[in-house]
Amino acid sequence: MKILVVEDEAKIALFIKRGLKEEGFAVDTAGDGEEGHFLASTNDYDLIILDVVLPKMDGYHLCETLRKEGTKAPIIMLSVRDELKDKVQGLDRGADDYLTKPFEFEELLARVRAHLRKQKNGAPKRYEVDDLTLDLATQEARRGKKSISLTAREFSLLEYLMGHAGQVVSRTMLVEHVWDSRFDPTSNVIDVYINYLRAKIDDGSSAKLIHTVRGRGYVLKAS
Repeated sequence: MKILVVEDEAKIALFIKRGLKEEGFAVDTAGDGEEGHFLASTNDYDLIILDVVLPKMDGYHLCETLRKEGTKAPIIMLSVRDELKDKVQGLDRGADDYLTKPFEFEELLARVRAHLRKQKNGAPKRYEVDDLTLDLATQEARRGKKSISLTAREFSLLEYLMGHAGQVVSRTMLVEHVWDSRFDPTSNVIDVYINYLRAKIDDGSSAKLIHTVRGRGYVLKAS
């Protein structure tokens, strides 16, 4: 899951980013409305957290612009403005939610999860490939009768691979959906995490599920 945080107060942006990353989300940040518009227009985000008071383009304008351009991702607005008219304006301009500052991170996280659940209604709640299962509701992975313990990043990576089972997934696709935009493309981190998953999923099994497609990426499928 990939989230964009558009917030000009660096401490707040870092606070939100750290909290979300600890929960397993990939997070990009933008410090003004124009940068936020660029990132939202050139990346595929699952959710956007948007401050109202921003340099260059305010949150209301940015939200309305993104909706007109076809952005479907849920948008949660943040603002010190707590009057009803401000909340109404935010929702009327296309936001899905409005949270006033100061706020507790736990409340923001609960709202993020709630909107992502709504967005996923109708999407699979459980993936199965051969004898590998991934339950999105309980966040449990199993290979046959064996329970597999995954870190948040490993879970996100496996979820993406299983959601595209049988398809070749490129490194670029993984960067866009599992890591944030500041990921170093020369890094071997993706290969490292693929190897982590292989060690947990394929080692000890005669049927290997995670395959490397030379020069193209990876595919998760029954052999």
